[in-house]
Amino acid sequence: MYKLISFFLITVSVYAEITPIPLTVEYNKVKAELGKKLFFDPILSKDKTISCASCHTLPGSGANSTQFSFGINASEGNLNTPTVLNSVFNFTQFWDGRVKTLHQQALFPLTNPIEMADSVENILNKLSNSPYKKEFKKIYKDGVTQNNLIESIVEFEKALITPNSKFDKYLRGDSTAITAQEKRGYEIFKEAGCISCHNGVNVGGNMFQKVGLMVPYKSGSKGRYNLTLRERDKFVYKVPSLRNIELTAPYLHDGTVQTLRDAIIFMREYQLDIIETDSEVDDIEAFLKTLTGEMPEILKDIK
Repeated sequence: MYKLISFFLITVSVYAEITPIPLTVEYNKVKAELGKKLFFDPILSKDKTISCASCHTLPGSGANSTQFSFGINASEGNLNTPTVLNSVFNFTQFWDGRVKTLHQQALFPLTNPIEMADSVENILNKLSNSPYKKEFKKIYKDGVTQNNLIESIVEFEKALITPNSKFDKYLRGDSTAITAQEKRGYEIFKEAGCISCHNGVNVGGNMFQKVGLMVPYKSGSKGRYNLTLRERDKFVYKVPSLRNIELTAPYLHDGTVQTLRDAIIFMREYQLDIIETDSEVDDIEAFLKTLTGEMPEILKDIK
């Protein structure tokens, strides 16, 4: 079985590629600026105590430093907060991939009882009785509506790309953009098969995979099984993006791994049945740190 899986991973890795983040993406800047205000405003939560930015630190990791996501009244989930940075490039949203688009995703945290715990009706009522009413009217003829609320947040999220990492510059032809050690780390990353799951523009975020492919691993959440009830979907999750990975500790869907180094060791053992040498871990970690890009332009005015 090991040889078969290893052959598959190495074969796939031959064809898998990492592609640079585009330097710009199209989005409506006026709507995005409104969405930015809403993203940072706790008015969207039931008791006005937390905002989207409470769990998605910006500028910064786009996630947070706690093991699990949290909500009003000190409620706590059982999954680590995924980064919102570059989420526009993911093929589906949430760890279990329950929705495809950012438009579908944006409503969930607002109404989730262990997150912002509000109702759409109440949120729209609060916004309609606040200075936001005029702001919506300037942009949308029909003013404050569910669709306009979600669209403005999504336009902001679309702008949250982090281009121009050292590795992107290397991919675009600058052979001096990364060091010899970082190049070694990239070669090891490819040869071992890591790239079979972590590829594309987001270096992940474009497929599902079981956690514990080679060595069994179980956690409180059962991943896509909760949606499909299919046995084969137990502990299957969306492969996370490795973009800006040095910023997004703790790691894994359950936030149980504290350091990037330990995450590398864990993934190589549980996914590939490879026990690392220290030098290989050092080289891969060095490579992964080249995936840290520039903070989004839309956040330049936020300290």
